[in-house]
Amino acid sequence: MGLSNLGIFHTIIGVIAIIAAVISYVRYGKINLADNTGKIYFYLTIITSLTSLGLLKHGFNPGHIFAILIVILVIIAYFLYVKKPGNNRNRYVENFLLSFTFFLSWLPTINETLTRVPVGHPLAKDITDPLIGKTLLTIFILFIVGSFFQYRKQKKINRSTAL
Repeated sequence: MGLSNLGIFHTIIGVIAIIAAVISYVRYGKINLADNTGKIYFYLTIITSLTSLGLLKHGFNPGHIFAILIVILVIIAYFLYVKKPGNNRNRYVENFLLSFTFFLSWLPTINETLTRVPVGHPLAKDITDPLIGKTLLTIFILFIVGSFFQYRKQKKINRSTAL
């Protein structure tokens, strides 16, 4: 597998961020920045994205662009959370941005994982392997369905607090 020390650190932090996001989704149906799981996701996602910029096995690539975009989007979501409190229209954008960053994080993660694991006989040969395409399509469908349910849940919350 041949990971550098930075690669190992990046992977560990990234896995913890993913676990925190999943726990937050299970508990709240979203990445909840008011909860420790949401805060862990926020901070570790920034660290993971920034450390990915130091991983240049194939030079600067689309994964690095995703990393920069993810940092920008989680900061915007955090700004909305902190500066625009309450259950209002900003929660829709905040929820979407955090879910979108989670989705974007999976794009390079799936590619890197499937082309490296198991060591010596990876599941996918390269980025063009159909397994990667099918996995990404599945993740995209989950993102769309999840975003729809988050929107409906937030709409219900907003309506109940407006009364």
